[in-house]
Amino acid sequence: MACGSDTRSALPLDEGVSWALAELRARTLSDIHYTYRLRVPQALETPLEGTLVAQFQWVDAGANDLVLDFKDPAARVRGVRVNGAAVAWEARHDHVVLPAGALTSGERNRVELEFEAGDEALNRNEDFLYTLFVPDRAHFSLPLFDQPNLKARFSLTLEVPDGWVAVANGGVTDEAALDAAPGAERGTTYRFAETEPIPTYLFAFAVGDFQIDVAERAGRTLRMFHRETDAETVARNREAIFDLHAVALEWLEEYTQIAYPFGKFDFVLIPPFQYGGMEHPGSIFYRQSSLMLDASATQAHYLGRASLIAHETTHMWFGDLVTMHWFDDVWTKEVFANFMAAKIVHPSFPDVNHDLRFFLTHHDTAYGVDRTAGANPIRQPLENLREAGSLYGPIIYQKAPIVMRQLETLIGQDPFRDGLREYLQTFRYGNATWPDLIDILDRRSETDLAAWSAVWVEEPGRPVITTQMLTDSAGRMERLLVSQDDPHDRGRLWPQQLELLLAYDDGDLRVPVWLEGATVSLDDWAGRARPKFVLPNATGVEYGRFRLDPASVDYLMSNLPDLEDPLTRGIVWVTLWDSVLEGEIGPTAWFELLLRSLTTETVEQNVQRILGYLGTTFWAFLDDERRREVAPRVEAALWSALADAATPTLKAVYFRAWRRLVLSDTGLERMRRIWDKEEDVPGVPLSEPDFTALAEELAVRGVGGAEDILEHQAERIENPDRLARFTFVRPALSADPAVRALFFDGLREPANREHEPWVLAAVGYLHHPLRAAHARRFVRPSLELVEEIQRTGDIFFPSGWLNATLVGHNSAEVADTVRGFLDGLGPDYPRRLREKILQSADMVFRSADIAGQ
Repeated sequence: MACGSDTRSALPLDEGVSWALAELRARTLSDIHYTYRLRVPQALETPLEGTLVAQFQWVDAGANDLVLDFKDPAARVRGVRVNGAAVAWEARHDHVVLPAGALTSGERNRVELEFEAGDEALNRNEDFLYTLFVPDRAHFSLPLFDQPNLKARFSLTLEVPDGWVAVANGGVTDEAALDAAPGAERGTTYRFAETEPIPTYLFAFAVGDFQIDVAERAGRTLRMFHRETDAETVARNREAIFDLHAVALEWLEEYTQIAYPFGKFDFVLIPPFQYGGMEHPGSIFYRQSSLMLDASATQAHYLGRASLIAHETTHMWFGDLVTMHWFDDVWTKEVFANFMAAKIVHPSFPDVNHDLRFFLTHHDTAYGVDRTAGANPIRQPLENLREAGSLYGPIIYQKAPIVMRQLETLIGQDPFRDGLREYLQTFRYGNATWPDLIDILDRRSETDLAAWSAVWVEEPGRPVITTQMLTDSAGRMERLLVSQDDPHDRGRLWPQQLELLLAYDDGDLRVPVWLEGATVSLDDWAGRARPKFVLPNATGVEYGRFRLDPASVDYLMSNLPDLEDPLTRGIVWVTLWDSVLEGEIGPTAWFELLLRSLTTETVEQNVQRILGYLGTTFWAFLDDERRREVAPRVEAALWSALADAATPTLKAVYFRAWRRLVLSDTGLERMRRIWDKEEDVPGVPLSEPDFTALAEELAVRGVGGAEDILEHQAERIENPDRLARFTFVRPALSADPAVRALFFDGLREPANREHEPWVLAAVGYLHHPLRAAHARRFVRPSLELVEEIQRTGDIFFPSGWLNATLVGHNSAEVADTVRGFLDGLGPDYPRRLREKILQSADMVFRSADIAGQ
């Protein structure tokens, strides 16, 4: 197949969509309409067959050939017609190249393709299928112009097996029995309305055996597609799920002053969905367990569900209505989704300390990347969309909302909101860049936002902020110094507003400080008594490595549980954790402080953070002998706290922590009785997933009769999706190392990694700390697979794979294995993948040092 064009060699073609190709097409193509017809067979081995009619304006004075994107085109394209005539075309990499001579510049053109759809982005299961095209995977399954700044209108017709339902971005305009030949498979034809202009990564459909629940809220029809078979679970969650969507829609319409821009509003709950949610307009996809909560759900689960719904709904405006021009600005859609979600959930949870929630949700996770040698900036350059998935991570999801909240403070809430309204109106149904938004906001601010953005958005890392109290010979204060340093000695300065808390017996003082240069000296404190401690990040919006003075650290290590304000306690926990990781606080003293706090902390958000640190300290910083020595104390403390907890959700928090940390014979026997339904958990109702988790925890601890427990649990599981997940994970729980090794070897095949949440659960069990010695042999091969995993998996899978592989290890041997792998990489190894390895390995490096002390 040859297109015969004299200019084809000049086309910027490579695997994936390069910036050069995208820019060429953005200059020459407009007003794009896609019309797809796809036949979905029930048999997994039978491919989907389809047709495409693409119509568009094309203006190219250079007479460049036209390039569509489609994976494996030579094997999958059946025929091509351009403007009614068959043409010779060329397959190059993952592109279909059409001759310029067949097109008419300055006119509307029509391209027709017959093709076999690729399974790579179709997520096919025995009785359902769903697409997931973000960021550049639409062309893995369909032919199209796969770049975010070529928005198009999509029309879709689906032929699906009998008894299956279908959902897509547009509403159903026609549903009819499939006109099948005698003896052929029966089914239904669904025709969907044409969409508003959307980017290719947001085009979506799902078909299969789904239940449909319908609700009316504020005159709007909401439809929920799901596969939950337990009627009690559906009844317990249904109204809250619809209510939370309605609240988010109402809030966003008021804030933006733009009505919901995509007509109908459906959402689909998919058990093995790769991540929490995906913002397809008109058809949001969620992981089912994120919304259908168990009876033993914690406050974090309820808040997480509300935040997830608010996040995905916010995307209808930020990301869908206005889309980034290129994926280097993917963070702009994610930052507003998280930033707005934090505001939206307030009214639904009036008893929650939302400042504390914002701090705990964002800072610790962002610090977990920014403290590492693999730290990346919020905004990163991108040469080819095939690498776009590597841009995702905690920096754009957790650090960016903190930075945006600082920006809102700099500008003021009302000017900031008005700027966002202008941004949405100016670029609605189009594309925009971060500089476009900064230009709008800059006109509303006295601060040089471009200079502010240069360090906060374009640079990685965080400042080290130090407080120093200078006192006279009598111990009274002379000056208070606040300084910032660049940990990488590059002379960078991060301008930000701080609030210092100075604690005294007769009341705390709060002092605002604008830190712009290297040091600020507060000279008004001469003659004052020395405070008990100084906390320079007292609002929870400040960002950095806050190195407290020694006297403050000593006081807080003794008195942290007794601090009155929950937000202050939360900030201190996170601040001291940095000191633990830097070796400034010993693990034994830290461990004792964590245990002691369990008897006094009553705020569930802080309890969860404390228990998270307790779990990491227990598994990462203690060797096996020390763990087993302290396990009875830990288990007793957790069970006692469970019994004393005032709310069902807090009891559930303690039970889940206990379940993860049990090691003693007494604890394991109690766990077995609970799993066997011989003993109840006080105040915590357990459901099928809870008993499954108990069975898995018992098995990974190697209790007697573990295989019988797993077999019995498999018989208990009634939901087919949960049973499929359990069956997949089960070999990773085996007591036989040979079975576990065989399972790992199977993961080398991409087909065995398709259900990514299942894979990550199984890999986590392979590398559980109790099996870390055996699992060391899997570390190097796992690192060697990462590059392929990025090519074949979805956006969060490489980081998830690395984290699941490394989180259970604290040995110098594994730390050396990772360093050796990194040292042996050539210059062509993807930079961002190297950074992700460093991010995931950071705790291994630190825990190997701490555990070895």
